[in-house]
Amino acid sequence: MTKPVMEFGNTNSTKKDSQKDSREIKHMRILDTNNNANIKVTTIKSKRYRSELCSKYSLPDYDLCPNYGFPEELHGYIPRNTPFFVNGAERYLERLIRALHVFKQCTLIGPSGTGKTHITYLVSEIAGLPLWEMNCNYQTSVNDMFGKYVETGKDSWVDGPVVSWARHGGVLCLDEANMMKPDIATRLNSVLEPAGHIVLTEKDGEIIPRHEFAYVIVTMNPFSDEFAGTKPMNRAFRRRMGVWVNFDYLSVGSKITPQEVTLVQDRSSVSEEVAKKIVHIAAELRVHYKDGKIPYAPSVGDLVNWGKLICHGEDPQTAAEETIVAATSDSNEVQNSVRKVIKIFFGDQFPQS
Repeated sequence: MTKPVMEFGNTNSTKKDSQKDSREIKHMRILDTNNNANIKVTTIKSKRYRSELCSKYSLPDYDLCPNYGFPEELHGYIPRNTPFFVNGAERYLERLIRALHVFKQCTLIGPSGTGKTHITYLVSEIAGLPLWEMNCNYQTSVNDMFGKYVETGKDSWVDGPVVSWARHGGVLCLDEANMMKPDIATRLNSVLEPAGHIVLTEKDGEIIPRHEFAYVIVTMNPFSDEFAGTKPMNRAFRRRMGVWVNFDYLSVGSKITPQEVTLVQDRSSVSEEVAKKIVHIAAELRVHYKDGKIPYAPSVGDLVNWGKLICHGEDPQTAAEETIVAATSDSNEVQNSVRKVIKIFFGDQFPQS
């Protein structure tokens, strides 16, 4: 049998191919002159590591790629050291892994900052799966997704992330999917079937079956005027997604999640008292957001940034101006409504605007 030849493209690198770090690889293609797709590779998946993470998050030990290893050149695509995820009463993590195990794909829908992307990285790390992430905004083209010829000649084809995912497996994350162009959604329909395939019309009609361990996570913000560019998903796309998980903030209104307080305290180094105030303010602002009074609600990351400025000597009000207040809106009226909530917990010593 002719030995398959692996080729890698990274136009931004000046290193020789033999010196390239796997994290620098942008695309991979496997050329097999005998058309034999059963290429043996060495696994890096550690069952012990997966078991440790499953134990850490109290998860069933689902194995999403049993007895299979990914090519060494894809190791850099497998996330590592993903920050801790608060898997609260909603059990988002367990629900997502179960959905992938049963249906091979799942949709996560919720406001910005609720952890949709975070959990996608974590699931990929737990399962030991390469992560192929694509932002589906209006600037993303079919070529960006599926691949293209980079120069004249049939040997110059470079797979896009969707094709690489279909060939080699892993998790395909389609971020902001309800901003996707119609021509891309149409091309994806056939491969979103659990036993689907891709037809590369650009490459002499090559047919690429969907890999046995190729999973899909679709993330999106709710369709609304607030999220410019979003639109309702078409029926053909919707029916292919077996499970839809609605994400929400950790703390909203009177519901204060102790883990969010701990996260803010640990990551910003503020005192527990200050962390509690920050989270209470966020919980109240999230109610305002849900009621349509403000256009944006603070994420955990926003709260950590606020706390970090406080730790570096800023008073809470000034730190809030530079993080929470400014991030919410450019409108003075909206900003003043945010200041009123902050005033309840930190007083009214705000800088002159």
